[in-house]
Amino acid sequence: MFALVESGSITKYLNGNKGITIGDNQYPKAIYTLWTEAERNAINIYSIVYDDTNKKDERWYINTNQSYAYDASAETVTATYGTATAKAHADANETDDDGVDLDPVVVIEGLKTKLIRTVKVQAANELKKTDWYITRKTEKSTAIPSAITTHRNLVRSRQAAMETAITNASDTPALETLYTYTKDSDGVVSRPLPEIPTL
Repeated sequence: MFALVESGSITKYLNGNKGITIGDNQYPKAIYTLWTEAERNAINIYSIVYDDTNKKDERWYINTNQSYAYDASAETVTATYGTATAKAHADANETDDDGVDLDPVVVIEGLKTKLIRTVKVQAANELKKTDWYITRKTEKSTAIPSAITTHRNLVRSRQAAMETAITNASDTPALETLYTYTKDSDGVVSRPLPEIPTL
């Protein structure tokens, strides 16, 4: 992306897919690919530099729209984000303009509820893979292999541990930490929150 700067202010944003007329001069779209930055700057067109310093993971935060600024001394146009807002980690009741709960009460789900729902679905999908052993046992009295029983028990206990960890997270950054993968000195990649085991 590019910006046209006139009289010290950004007047137009350009995506570089077509030419532009500035005053009495017409320029082809090739200026965005064949010209140097200095040549574009000479006609007041600047590449936009994106500063993602304040941008946070949208799974956990609501980012602001980018704001654009021209710095005459550095001759640059920069796009920056404002301070991101953490998404609600707990359920809350929707309120009216005065802060009073709506009647009937409308619950806005927080991240914890959504994440626990996902864990339940993951566990159910994993158990579904071996449900046929249960059906066969019921219909034919065929023993369920011990490895299958062990696996199914592990899925359920891991699900419970995951839900507890999510429930106990004090805020959105704590939830984010649970899901953040890191690599240890042995090169093993893991996260604090355990995962549903798979066959």
